[in-house]
Amino acid sequence: MNKDTIIYWATTGILGAMMLFSAAMYFTNPDAAAAFQHLGYPDYFRVELGAAKIVGALVLLIPAIPSKIKDFAYTGFAIVFVSAAVSHLASGDGISAAIAPLVFLTFLTVSYLYAQKRAAVA
Repeated sequence: MNKDTIIYWATTGILGAMMLFSAAMYFTNPDAAAAFQHLGYPDYFRVELGAAKIVGALVLLIPAIPSKIKDFAYTGFAIVFVSAAVSHLASGDGISAAIAPLVFLTFLTVSYLYAQKRAAVA
């Protein structure tokens, strides 16, 4: 396995695991529901976002899915991470709450760039 493949799977694996974990928390943790309420979002959005995170994570983690479909998942996650950072800042949570989504945006960017790099070689 070469360096590009290792970097791709490491970042994609961390990202996928985190999205599956956060989606599970959306469905099982009452604090997640309270956090969505604090941000001003309706409860159905928590359920919708949790389902979308599961689908997006699976799309990124399953190798057989075409790259055109994966591009939609990357775009969706980028929107989620930027929106989460903006939501935390707008609700008065401060910069510390906005940093985590931006860290995952970095993982997403690295995963995407290495997916493109691997596709160019193949």
